[in-house]
Amino acid sequence: MPELPEVETVRRGLQPAMEGARIAAVDLRRADLRFPFQPDFAARLAGQRILGLGRRAKYLMADLASGDVLMMHLGMSGSFRVGTMPIGEFHHPRNDELVHDHVVLKMANGTTVTYNDPRRFGFMKVVARAALDDEPLLKGLGPEPLGNAFDAQALAAACAGKTVSLKAALLDQRIVAGLGNIYVAEALYRAGLSPKRRASTLATRGGAPTAHAVRLVEAIREVLNEAIAVGGSTLRDHRQPDGNLGYFQHSFRVYDHEGAPCTMPGCGGTIRRFAQHGRSTFWCAKCQK
Repeated sequence: MPELPEVETVRRGLQPAMEGARIAAVDLRRADLRFPFQPDFAARLAGQRILGLGRRAKYLMADLASGDVLMMHLGMSGSFRVGTMPIGEFHHPRNDELVHDHVVLKMANGTTVTYNDPRRFGFMKVVARAALDDEPLLKGLGPEPLGNAFDAQALAAACAGKTVSLKAALLDQRIVAGLGNIYVAEALYRAGLSPKRRASTLATRGGAPTAHAVRLVEAIREVLNEAIAVGGSTLRDHRQPDGNLGYFQHSFRVYDHEGAPCTMPGCGGTIRRFAQHGRSTFWCAKCQK
């Protein structure tokens, strides 16, 4: 599933085509994706100008002049295409089967924005802007990891007293929004922290952040910013709206590197993989404590 850097990359790619543009018509080619489309879904979009295109966690948020917000989630295999821009040739090719083009937004400026999703785990939903605070999909989300509200103090406070593993805590969207398996592995590796470590060790008995918390926040920000700068990662299905694929997988230091030597200076360990919370975890037992 695309994580925060991939969704942010998509947002930036869609922004020139969608922001400030008016939706002339909506072509729904099926009745549902992960969830059924609302009965008035197309009617609430048609004729509306998109004032801004933002992101909350892994959700794309198109702010409409009507006071509604179009929420979009890529699911496992969802992607957008702007017009007929050529497909990139890097790594895994984009799915180009038109049968999987499920939603087409026809913009008044002549541009088309097409949502393609072979597995149909993504979804779209129109929500009144005034009701966003009560939206179940958004309610309870933690701070954005690249925002001002996320720092060592906030992370320590959220993890204080928690007996779950550090990996499980970071995957909990209530603690920090937008992180997934890939970037949690990369951040923990850079911070030198074991994915098995208890989350509570990020806080002192008095609730203050430990040095581990400070180091981890810095690593999370670093790895996310690096991934966004190169267009996210490509694992199976993710690609940018122009068809080009993300390059950050070439910068993975631990994820999917089972059996490879640890690249931390002076370590000499080997990257291992084990199953944790139903997902593959990659780590170096020698330098991640």
